[in-house]
Amino acid sequence: MRSRTSALRNLRQKCGGGCTSDDDTPEVKLINSPPTEFNFIQSRRKAPKYQKIMCYSTDWEKSALVSNFQKRGWLQVPSFNGEWNFYWACTQNCRYIFGIDHPYRMRSDQVINHFPNSVELSRKDLLIKNIKRYRKDLERRGDPLAQTHSPDTKLGIGGTRYKHLDIIPMTFVLPSDYQLFVEVFHRNPASTWIVKPCSKSQGVGIYLVNKLSKLKKYAYDAKTFYPQINRDTCVISKYIDNPLLIGGKKFDLRLFVLVTTFNPLKAYLYKEGFCRFCTEKYDQAEIDNVFMHLTNVSIQKTNEEYNAIHGGKWPLQNLWLYLDSLRGEGVSEMLWSRITDTIRHSLDAVAPVMANDRHCFEVYGYDIIIDNTLKPWLIEINTSPSMHSTTTNDRMLKSRLIDNVLDVVVPPNSFPDEHWDKTPNPELLKNFTVLKPIPVTKTPAKEPIRRKVRSHKKRNSKCSAAAAGSSSTHPPPAEGQPKVMKKCKEKR
Repeated sequence: MRSRTSALRNLRQKCGGGCTSDDDTPEVKLINSPPTEFNFIQSRRKAPKYQKIMCYSTDWEKSALVSNFQKRGWLQVPSFNGEWNFYWACTQNCRYIFGIDHPYRMRSDQVINHFPNSVELSRKDLLIKNIKRYRKDLERRGDPLAQTHSPDTKLGIGGTRYKHLDIIPMTFVLPSDYQLFVEVFHRNPASTWIVKPCSKSQGVGIYLVNKLSKLKKYAYDAKTFYPQINRDTCVISKYIDNPLLIGGKKFDLRLFVLVTTFNPLKAYLYKEGFCRFCTEKYDQAEIDNVFMHLTNVSIQKTNEEYNAIHGGKWPLQNLWLYLDSLRGEGVSEMLWSRITDTIRHSLDAVAPVMANDRHCFEVYGYDIIIDNTLKPWLIEINTSPSMHSTTTNDRMLKSRLIDNVLDVVVPPNSFPDEHWDKTPNPELLKNFTVLKPIPVTKTPAKEPIRRKVRSHKKRNSKCSAAAAGSSSTHPPPAEGQPKVMKKCKEKR
């Protein structure tokens, strides 16, 4: 029985398990091997010891989390005994709880901060697959959101002809899509591409290429590729070489999105966020210098130029003031609208395949980069955005975020309840913006149809005029002779 359990766990990890797609690296002992005296099945039937006190457990001893739990008077309990009502877990423990080889079933008064298969959104290759399927589904249904540009239109960085769905750069999965990538590369040999491992985070293993010779490994693997056993997959995307620069430095946005349910989709975008700057000025020619191309804090803090006072971060409000003063008032609102549409598209793309458990919610960390035309591009999504604070402003922002999240996901003045419809009081949303469905623009009537209607009316007027003229200027027709109106009808 133990060997079978181990085999199932290994199979789940091969299919995308692990915590490597997260910002934070857990520093706690996983609950893969619970104490022998504890029975998970009994915990389902047994009521917790603390009936009148909200009990929480967490795998992260971060001040932004613990301070908010304690402020509400919640009691901390161990994670393995199942007496908690609220569990802020790492992804490994969450997948273990929902695993097919795990007999534990959550009670009605328990809630956890991950969906069972959130990897569909956070793992890079699965995200690309879901977005491509989403595009095809909309196009098959004839949805106006799937409108395309004319064939003679020059394609941009996105590399697609979609008008509204061009939210990610052109991307291929290696080594399976290597031949397709080579065909596209030969059309523009001077282009630059960025390679990212599918199951890693914090900038590990990311590098830029502008020559096929740097991808010889994937050229060989493409000939002998077995998806069941090959875990060294990565994605290669068109590098956005025209980023918006501030002070000559590249930056990206870290935004927070709360999802309480995927069916129906209820998602909220946090109004506060921050920009993450590189420590060196951007130069497109130096593709080997990670300090001017990668904005990950884990990479930038290793540079001598890193400033620990501000941490290379800018509040989002500073960016809006900068853009409005430089490019005109209202530019920030336009950009924010584009960003919300991009995030909503990504959530709509994965909603059909997500396991929508009533005990779950999730806070996603979105990484978005803006080019110099103010177009946002979705770069990456993290299932466990870092709660580690590098500056005072950073700590205050994340503390406000968690406080707002708890107001939305927990019913007011009560314990978690799986039967709750997860519709919070609008006053409790505070800094959250509801991500509403993207409005569909009605397509205008086709021109040939309007011409046909006008010609039909014109023929009717001609026939009526002919009938009126015949009755006034000509004598009545003799017997057997057809009338003018009948001739017009026969012609029609």
